[in-house]
Amino acid sequence: MTASSTASAIPQERQAPAIGGFNLTALTLEIRRVLRNRRTTMFIFVFPSLFFFLFGMTGGAAKRPGGAAMLGFVMVSMAVYGAMVGATSGGAAVAVERSLGWSRQLRLTPLAPWAYIAMKVLIAMTLGLCAILSTFAVGALVGGVRLELQQWLLCGLAAWLSSCVFAAFGLAMGFLVPSENVMQFAGPAMAIMALFGGIFIPVNTLPPGVQTIARLTPMFGVGELARSPLTHDFHASAIVSVVTWALVFGSIAVLLFRRDTQRV
Repeated sequence: MTASSTASAIPQERQAPAIGGFNLTALTLEIRRVLRNRRTTMFIFVFPSLFFFLFGMTGGAAKRPGGAAMLGFVMVSMAVYGAMVGATSGGAAVAVERSLGWSRQLRLTPLAPWAYIAMKVLIAMTLGLCAILSTFAVGALVGGVRLELQQWLLCGLAAWLSSCVFAAFGLAMGFLVPSENVMQFAGPAMAIMALFGGIFIPVNTLPPGVQTIARLTPMFGVGELARSPLTHDFHASAIVSVVTWALVFGSIAVLLFRRDTQRV
């Protein structure tokens, strides 16, 4: 046997893929798959707009003093809620993959846990962006909301970037709860966070003790940031809240993913 044939017989060391295996092709295919889910699209396109009409358009609210400003406030709040639901449902879809054994199969691939989590977060944030854009379109075309261009852009951008908190929350729930029960737990949790986090009811109208609790919820910082271009009331604590909860939920999701893929 020659030296060249001996060298070729030695198995070559497997090289790790660039950026942990993050794959734009897989990301695109997954986004297309989730957008074909009719239940998901109904929650992100229909319900935020429905809540906007329920909370903002009923009872002639637009004709009251300050009604136009209130409509913009409600529209942004409902866009935030839609982004929250969309991002959470997108992240929680990982529970289906777990039930099919896909997460265990990933252990055979060089895909890094952080790259898998990053792709899922981006997919979930895409759903959140769809919810924001659809709610803004309904508010502008049907609801008669009139904002400055800068306010449209800043409110939408803040709501979208902040939705990473709930993308990570959905992932954590997807790894923690069985697929058939994940939204049964996540849905009520989101409704409670929205209720006490200043989305359905302004925080300053709540009792003082409840206001303190509201400022500690994941939804509070997201809502404050998204509405700050309208209220001109920006607090650095809102950014601290968003970053803190994103890190908390993201860390939990990564730990649960590693635990899930290590099972035999």
